[in-house]
Amino acid sequence: MILQLKKNTDLKYVQAIADTYDAIIIKKDDTYVLVTPSRIKSVDEKYQLHIERTTVCESDIQLASRSYIPTTREVKIGEAIIGGKSRNCMVIIGPCGVESEEQLEQTASLINECGLKTLRAGAFKPRTSPYTFRGMALDGLKLLAKMRDKYGFSIITEVRDSTQVDDVIAYADVIQIGAKAMYDHGILDKCGKTNKPILLKRGFGATLQEFVQASEFILSGGNENVLLCERGIRTFETKSRFTLDLCGVAYLKEYTNLPIILDPSHAMGYAYGVPDLARACMAMDVEGLLIEVHPDPSVAKSDASQQLNHDQFRQLFKTLKPIASAINRTIV
Repeated sequence: MILQLKKNTDLKYVQAIADTYDAIIIKKDDTYVLVTPSRIKSVDEKYQLHIERTTVCESDIQLASRSYIPTTREVKIGEAIIGGKSRNCMVIIGPCGVESEEQLEQTASLINECGLKTLRAGAFKPRTSPYTFRGMALDGLKLLAKMRDKYGFSIITEVRDSTQVDDVIAYADVIQIGAKAMYDHGILDKCGKTNKPILLKRGFGATLQEFVQASEFILSGGNENVLLCERGIRTFETKSRFTLDLCGVAYLKEYTNLPIILDPSHAMGYAYGVPDLARACMAMDVEGLLIEVHPDPSVAKSDASQQLNHDQFRQLFKTLKPIASAINRTIV
């Protein structure tokens, strides 16, 4: 249950209600919002005098629920806005990992050519094997920041674990929490304390309930700028890397108020299937697509098989434009 208290409610009453109902306190300007466990459906009459609005939720999907905020939240990334009243779809491209300044310069050239605004690449890479490339770490973050300063891009990069979350928050415009880190409460708690946008990826074994509840840790920490990213879940199928859950996306659109980003690259795992899947993602009428693009995927140090080369992306991008137009979206 979410309790929006009246403006300028005395802190002693705020604390009394919170203590009585095990509520998390969120302060927004001169207003307090209390979030109780969803099993609590009502409050004592003596507290009603201090409550402006009550939202009863069926589960612990609360702040992210359309029962609480019926429209999609607006999130600003650089100069671009997604969600809210905008009909923008942010196409986010870049290599899986930062490998060199030359690689990023080539990527920057493609981003400018396409009129896009956002560069995504990993400086810290959470890998399945310890014997594979794990990123350039802080040096990678500095290279990404250099691209932002030179070209005006917004930078999205991933935090691998809570030991470098402060560095990623300091350098990035959008902090990506990857599928392997979705349950990392150290990361979730720190991301709740910043106002920078957070791109939260669904764990490949997580239910939709678990996925959105992970976002509640960030939202309840006070950060309202959360993006949900569906990137494929693990099923019995072995011919693709994962299975992109577009049925789940339909659920997220209907029941949550957070902007949605789709990642066809990680879902498919093979470059040949990414363009078709990306077109399907655009047709889902979501707020963004994340597509991995590398100047030469054959020499990529991570996820080589799923990255498009620049010519492949150019051809795909041409075909995304009419789909965006058909659903009244503007690619940014």
